[in-house]
Amino acid sequence: MIPAPVGKSMRIVVEQWKYIFKNLWFVLPFAIAPAVFLSLSLDFKAISTVSNAMIFGPFELDFTTIFRAVSFFRTDSFLGVVYSIFAIGCLVLFSALLMSCVEKHMRIGKRSFSGILSQLQSQILSFICFVAMYVVLYEVWALILSAVLYMISRAASKVAARIAFLLVAVLFIAALLYVVTVLYLWLPCKLQTGLKSYSALLYSYQLVVGVRGKLYLSFLLSYVPCFLILFASSLGPEWISRIVAIILYIFFYLSFIVRMETLYFETDRLDREDKLRSYMEL
Repeated sequence: MIPAPVGKSMRIVVEQWKYIFKNLWFVLPFAIAPAVFLSLSLDFKAISTVSNAMIFGPFELDFTTIFRAVSFFRTDSFLGVVYSIFAIGCLVLFSALLMSCVEKHMRIGKRSFSGILSQLQSQILSFICFVAMYVVLYEVWALILSAVLYMISRAASKVAARIAFLLVAVLFIAALLYVVTVLYLWLPCKLQTGLKSYSALLYSYQLVVGVRGKLYLSFLLSYVPCFLILFASSLGPEWISRIVAIILYIFFYLSFIVRMETLYFETDRLDREDKLRSYMEL
């Protein structure tokens, strides 16, 4: 028998995937460009260096290599910087378009692209702030993680260092995902209620506090395996790693946005018109 918290966490995951696969050709076009540029913004040479050092040795890593492996911004070349800038732009633009379409579909039951450009003009600033907030948060996290992992890699016992390196990386990922849950519903609360930013933040906290544990577990179940698969793929040719990254990012991106909407509708007790039955019947 599945424990209640895990069972409810799985329900959060299942709800998003039910929507994604049922409406795949409706939501997929929005994920392709962000996934491609996110993949191109990864420094797979640095990631491969870290992965190979972990498995095959010698386990000698410098701070710069570790940071390049986990950072969102690729700095190994001018083209890498361009890819990273385009990735941020795509995240802002296509997240705004995707969320508008999904919100409209769930609210009135109409699956169409009409009217999303007019919504974009009024919502784009909020999405810029939202993406910038998460990018800054991630880069600070990557900086601290890189410093800690670098110190671990200097340990005399390389076997112990490898174990500690992996455990600390997983713990840092878990900590990052926990912080993400705190801010997760701020954007839909702001856009769909018309509240000011601070009021929307307070309201989103009220909504998420009752499901934070379940949401956190759902993030762990979804995204920790993605991180591990991404690093494992770097052991092969770079072109394979990029393809794996694109596939992972497509579903990572779609699940993040769709989960945000499905969770908002559930926690705010709103009927979903895209379903035959409302939350009262669940």
